[in-house]
This record gives sequence, C-alpha cells and structure tokens, in this order.
Amino acid sequence: MMVCSVRFGLHSYTWTQVLQSFDHLIKPTNEAIIIQTVRIPRALIAALVGGSLAVAGALMQAMTRNPLASPSIFGINSGAAFAIVLSVGFFNVSSLTQFTWIAFLGAAVSSALVYGLGSLGRDGLTPMKITLAGSAMTAFFSSLTQGILLGNGKAFDQVLYWLVGSVEGRTMAMLQSVYPYILIAWVGAFLLAPHINILSMGDDVAKGLGQRTIYVKFITAVVIVVLAGGSVAVAGPIVFVGIIIPHIVRFLVGIDYRWVIPYSAILGGILLVGADVMARFIVMPKEVHVGVTTAILGVPFFIYIARKGGLLK
Repeated sequence: MMVCSVRFGLHSYTWTQVLQSFDHLIKPTNEAIIIQTVRIPRALIAALVGGSLAVAGALMQAMTRNPLASPSIFGINSGAAFAIVLSVGFFNVSSLTQFTWIAFLGAAVSSALVYGLGSLGRDGLTPMKITLAGSAMTAFFSSLTQGILLGNGKAFDQVLYWLVGSVEGRTMAMLQSVYPYILIAWVGAFLLAPHINILSMGDDVAKGLGQRTIYVKFITAVVIVVLAGGSVAVAGPIVFVGIIIPHIVRFLVGIDYRWVIPYSAILGGILLVGADVMARFIVMPKEVHVGVTTAILGVPFFIYIARKGGLLK
C-alpha cells in the first residue's frame, strides 16, 4: 500500500522514476523532488498514524471492555484538536514541537474527563456510561473548537484544513516532531500486551491473579494519550480507524493481545494508507481528505458493532 501511495495519484510515477529519486548521483528532476518531499512523507505519516490509532483503539477496548471504544468516539481526538486550536487562536503557537505537547495535554485532559464522568454513580464504570461520556466530551470540545474558529479568523485560516483530518501536504519535519514519542508508545503497548490479557478478564479476576490494576491502567492510559495525541498533532482528528481495525484483528487472530496489538499496528497502517490512496481518485483532479474517507468506511461499521454489542438495544 505504501508503494501504491508513492506511485499513484493525480500524477503517477514509474518504478524507474521512484528508484532514480533515491540516486544522489543523478541530478534531481521535478518528479524525484515530488516523490521525496511529498509522496514518501505522506505514505510514512499515514502508516504511522493509522497504526497508532488502531493500537490506541485496541487498548481502549480492552481497558474499558467496550466494543465502541476508540480515540475518536471517546473524545480524545476532539480534546487534542481543541487544545491545538486554542493555542493557535489565543497564544499564536506555530511550532511543530509545541503542537505535539499541546496535543498530548489536550488528549490527557479529555481522557481524564471521560473516565471520570463514566465512573460516576454506584455502578461505577460501564460501557454505556463511558460511551455517553465520550460522546458528550466530543460534542463539547467540537463546539468550543467551532466557537474559537468563528471568532478568530486567523485561527480559522491556519487550522481549518488540518481539522478535517488529512495527511496531504504533511512534511518530513512534521513526522520527525512526533515519531520518537509514538515509537516509544508502540514499544510500551507491546510490553503491556500480557498485562492487558489479564486486565481484559475483569478487575476482580486481575486482582485475584496479583495484578496491580491501577498501575496497568495508568500506564495504558499514558500510552493511549501519546498515540492519539501524536496522531492528531501531525494529521488532525482522523476518525473510526480505532474502531474498525481492532474488531477485524480479533476476528483474524483471536483475543490474545500479544497478537492483537502488532496486527492492529500493521492493519491500521494499511487501512489509512489505502484510504489515502482511494481519496485521490474519488473526485479527480481534486482530492478528498482521508478523514472523510475513513468516516465513510467507518459509519456503517460503527452501527453494526453498536447493534451487535447491544449498546443500542
């Protein structure tokens, strides 16, 4: 899929042009410059973001035991996006590094609010309550974001294109600002897999087996925030990847998270890179944002999972 992303689009390139773009002994042509500065960063960013959102969704579904859990549904993406829009609109932030940390902060605050709201009441955290809390936070942060954009023309011009969710026009510098944190979070997710297997059995069972569930949940939450926040910082709030992929992976390889997490990373990257390639051909010569494409793919899947899980009965 990454090869297709590099080769195909409004202008398609041959194998020879792709290979020659890596040859520094040949004078670079316009095609070689486009391949190296546009197509390759775009493919790498789509793969990294797609894999990160899928892994975050898998971890969230295990931790909350909720089939609808994902960064987009639970308001984490919206919180990170709101934090960035707020920083642009009122504090004139433009640094990519600052965007990364601001997105992490917004994702963390949103996660804490959703978890807190979903845990209120005598029955504690339930799939229905945390889904409703996530939907409420998504609507809340989206409304605040729109309010800032309507009242601040400068912020509107700077972030509207980014808010749709897209990997078009992203540069290697944007990837370099987030990938160290995301790769560390991926390693953390792989190391957490055996503990997630135990945690997914339920808190009582996990505690009976000697697991310190509070520490496992805290570390898992940090990993989710880094994966989701980093993805939003570089590509905007792309939706539904975190819902679609974990269900497909569990259908293919079962419920062992030692397999679920790496397969989610791979298939999540494939989905987003493939959606980006598809987005180039829907309304040629223009492009549809990849966030729109994933939404088109994700809404029917979301309805199916919601009804299958009994949350809409």
